[in-house]
Amino acid sequence: MRHKKLILVAVLWVGTMLNTPLTADAQHAPPPAAKKAGRFADLPSRLQERVVCSIAASIKYDIPANVLLAVAEMEGGKPGQWVSNTNGTHDVGPMQFNTAYLRGLTRYGIAASDVAAAGCYSYDLAAWRLRRHIKQDSGDLWTRVANYHSRTHVYNAAYRKGLMEKAGKWADWLENRMSVSEVAEPEVPEAPLNASVYVPRKISSEP
Repeated sequence: MRHKKLILVAVLWVGTMLNTPLTADAQHAPPPAAKKAGRFADLPSRLQERVVCSIAASIKYDIPANVLLAVAEMEGGKPGQWVSNTNGTHDVGPMQFNTAYLRGLTRYGIAASDVAAAGCYSYDLAAWRLRRHIKQDSGDLWTRVANYHSRTHVYNAAYRKGLMEKAGKWADWLENRMSVSEVAEPEVPEAPLNASVYVPRKISSEP
């Protein structure tokens, strides 16, 4: 079924971005690859960063690119955006991280300002979080990914439906533009209790 297709991307043009250490300032700047990504010239400029950063983050964290792009589209956030929730929390930045979730990451030096800013960091953190949902949560792959939005069944189910539709669209889009590999939907076992808790750190130029 088209909506279940998963796409792994192999693209050489993001290699330099993955191998180049970032300073604190560079981390929040628009990714250099976006300036050279002629294949994305037909995209609105506001979407170019989303696509470049999502693809790069999917490669770093070994998750399907079309899944991360679908989540990014479902969230629909923008740099600097804060959306109020009825429970007093806020959804922040391009990937709409909830401030309640972010409170658990302060011990890693991660603040709301980091995920609110432009640049690829919020996509890296989203990919890290999605990988943990995929490895540790229960349910099928799409339910696990939809846990990014909510674990409450009614909200998860609605998000899951939209997610699968958008993932199919992005699979087609990626296949038409770059070298990709299609992979089968994986069987995802529960993670062991001692699974790594590594979190993508905010990179600083200071020693």
